[in-house]
Amino acid sequence: MSKFIKVQPWLGLIARLTLGGVLFAAGYLKIGTLDKSQMAVRAYELLPISIANFLGVVLPFFEIAIGLLLILGAGTRISAALGGFTMVIFIIAIAQAWARGLNIDCGCFGGGGSVAPGQTRYLQEILRDAGLAALALFLIRYPLTKFAVDKDPNRSNAGDVE
Repeated sequence: MSKFIKVQPWLGLIARLTLGGVLFAAGYLKIGTLDKSQMAVRAYELLPISIANFLGVVLPFFEIAIGLLLILGAGTRISAALGGFTMVIFIIAIAQAWARGLNIDCGCFGGGGSVAPGQTRYLQEILRDAGLAALALFLIRYPLTKFAVDKDPNRSNAGDVE
């Protein structure tokens, strides 16, 4: 048995908890301040105000739901795909704000809106989200991980490695 096969379920656990934890935390930190979440989405100046406001309300609940599913290891492949897709959308939104010269905080963990020109962190935010998208790709390819609700039909426990 190759070493990768033995460590893959553990790597998947780390990927699941990291991506899920970040999504859950991001949503949780916005849930009590949905007005700021709406403001953060509007600051990207991409969408009509009504759609931006709607996304500002829905996004925290979506992030919490996907985060919880990943933490639990339930529907891992689909949850990872949704989480990865979300990260790609965030990368596109941040990159266009940077390219257009907008001076905004991403609003990823609450807050958001305009900031002083020297206070933007676009590159760090893009690199963080790219890393999270890479974790999602790993989970899409290898969805069976330790301590997951998902079960491998070929084993009695998806996370067990013999």
